[in-house]
Amino acid sequence: MILPGLMAAQALALSSAPLMVFVGGLIGASLHSDPSLATLPVAVMIIGMASGVWPAARLSALVGRRRLFTGAMILGALAAVAAGLAVQAGSFWGFTLASFAFGLVGAVVQQFRFLAMSLVPADQQASAASKLLLAGLVSAFIGPELATLADFWPELGYLASFLGLSGYMLAAALILFFVVPDQTQINSAGPDQPPRTWPQLLKQPDLVLAMSSAAVAYVVMAFVMTATPLSMTTLAGHSVAEAKWIIQAHIVAMFLPSLLTGRLVNRFGLYPVMRSGLLILLISLIAGYVDASLLHYGVALVALGLGWNFLFVTGTALLARCYTERDAAKVQGANDLLVFGTQAVGSLASGAVLLVFGWQSLLLIAGAGVIWLLAVILWHRQRMVS
Repeated sequence: MILPGLMAAQALALSSAPLMVFVGGLIGASLHSDPSLATLPVAVMIIGMASGVWPAARLSALVGRRRLFTGAMILGALAAVAAGLAVQAGSFWGFTLASFAFGLVGAVVQQFRFLAMSLVPADQQASAASKLLLAGLVSAFIGPELATLADFWPELGYLASFLGLSGYMLAAALILFFVVPDQTQINSAGPDQPPRTWPQLLKQPDLVLAMSSAAVAYVVMAFVMTATPLSMTTLAGHSVAEAKWIIQAHIVAMFLPSLLTGRLVNRFGLYPVMRSGLLILLISLIAGYVDASLLHYGVALVALGLGWNFLFVTGTALLARCYTERDAAKVQGANDLLVFGTQAVGSLASGAVLLVFGWQSLLLIAGAGVIWLLAVILWHRQRMVS
């Protein structure tokens, strides 16, 4: 009951992200005279998530997950109303501030996967994490559909869309209130012991590998995906419709494999699936580098999504093996700060890198992440056998 509830709540709560990606730039352009600031609300949402993951992990330990999760959803509902009213009032900065709040809510939603993994045996943690990712696929479809509410109520415009998002958030809060157990129910820590220090924690090769896998997956994915529509339309001469199709295929490739990723981990193990993810990521970069045809963009972005899925699921599952309850908030917060901080950097830097250096150079820079993770995997293997 808990896992389906978390999946439903995550699908509803994360709908803000695809909605903002779909209409945030359009709204920003209509509210500000400087076109260079049009996508600032979307960027601020990403910054909000990156800055909120550490406090979310700490608050989870301090106030309990039920209070944190339901409180975040209520904040999201209020932020959605504020965003709609800001659009109605023509307030660019009010809309941008509401976008930051959406990022904070997204940071709390990232804690869902840790709760899901804490409630199952170690051999089922990869499956639990991958099932939650399926909610992202639902969000990718139901989030942009909120934009159509503006067509049904033209007198309200995008206020109708954000009122719909507020309804999603309140529904998620209701679900979480009933399915999330109290902190005392999930606290399995033994006698009071002080948390381990970072030097002690980082003595675990698995922890370094887990954090590196998830971070590389996100930064490479965000760096390449964000630049793809601009590269396809501005540099390669493809149509906007073709770019949209490629991005949709990429999103499906990110989340749909979660139906199988957990099973693959159970059959072959975490490390082989992680290495496969790294290989698929490398194939993605090579496919995009050798040609700018529609086929190569398609192969590159589908492989990018699949590689991201394998690396993020295995990194998340491996991370859960590296901490006890007393270290959970510290490790989870630091991991998500690294992961979503690098995502923010990748997203914000990709456009400038593309326009200054070009698509192929951007892919070569992304390759540095692949090289880093390969080095960590080789180091990890040496440490494990020594």
